[in-house]
Amino acid sequence: MKKILVIDDEAAVRALLSKILERDGFSVITASDGKEGMKKFKIEPVDLVITDLIMPEKEGVELIMELKKGFPDVPIIAISGGGRNSAESYLNIAKLLGADAVLEKPIHKEKLLETVKKVLKL
Repeated sequence: MKKILVIDDEAAVRALLSKILERDGFSVITASDGKEGMKKFKIEPVDLVITDLIMPEKEGVELIMELKKGFPDVPIIAISGGGRNSAESYLNIAKLLGADAVLEKPIHKEKLLETVKKVLKL
């Protein structure tokens, strides 16, 4: 069973993504920001990280840089609904920093599962 770490500061988003992924047979761990996510990743490495980009404590962009530096093989999917700028500009930055795929919020179930399976090569 593949293990996925979902990092998002919105509890409803974490819950929704977890439910979709668990129903499709994945094991899911969640974190509310990049700092907590990195701590959990170091304790329990996962097969895939899905991270929001705009969060308190440690943003997704910082997390992607830290993960790619220390764990270059871990696949990452960046998600964003935008902030001061459009979601697309944040997602483009994430891709440049090494995210394997990007998804714009709101995330649709089919697109999420398709992207996860593609990134995990399932």
